Amino acid sequence: MNKKWTYAGISALLLLVIAGCGEKPAAAPAGNAGQDSTTVVNGAGSTAESTNGGGEDVVATATAQPTAEPATPSPTATEQPTAPDKQSQNISVYFTDPQQMELVPAKADISYANDVEKYSEAYKALQSSTNPDQIPLWGKIELKSLKFADGQITMDIHKPDEAQLGAGGEAFAISALAETLFQFKEVKSIEVLVDGEQVESLMGHVDLEHPMTRENSGL
Repeated sequence: MNKKWTYAGISALLLLVIAGCGEKPAAAPAGNAGQDSTTVVNGAGSTAESTNGGGEDVVATATAQPTAEPATPSPTATEQPTAPDKQSQNISVYFTDPQQMELVPAKADISYANDVEKYSEAYKALQSSTNPDQIPLWGKIELKSLKFADGQITMDIHKPDEAQLGAGGEAFAISALAETLFQFKEVKSIEVLVDGEQVESLMGHVDLEHPMTRENSGL
């Protein structure tokens, strides 16, 4: 009886040993198994691979190379238009005496770059005098604009109330203007407008021709 139990125990032990030997060891993890893989996008738009192995993160970054900026051309100096050379001329201008009895001729120097400026400067010379015996007849009358085309001067004036003269002064004023502007041979006629309009008389005493010519001005 004891031998039977002995054999039975040995048999059970052998079964346990055989069963233990029949189990296979678990396969070792692959070299890259269990590692975290992360894609990183850097600020320049390139990507890098980050691997987590052995508890450490390794991040490969791509550094963007600076782009060379195109050279800015140096500003070139802009040539300023050259002002036309001015001519000088000594001309005759006409005033009246303090009693407005006659026309008084005088001389004046003007400078101009073109015909329009020449006639405008001649008119300005009619407006002032440093001689007390030479009284301007156009001093208070404003020249608003002046044009010259086809031998005709067209001038637009403004006459304030204080520029009003008597019949004799008005006649001298028209003669002074005609004498001054008709000294230029290229001027064939003079059209005088008051505030842009033709008027029958400059100051209400003497007819104003449209246009004035050497013939109808008595020159």
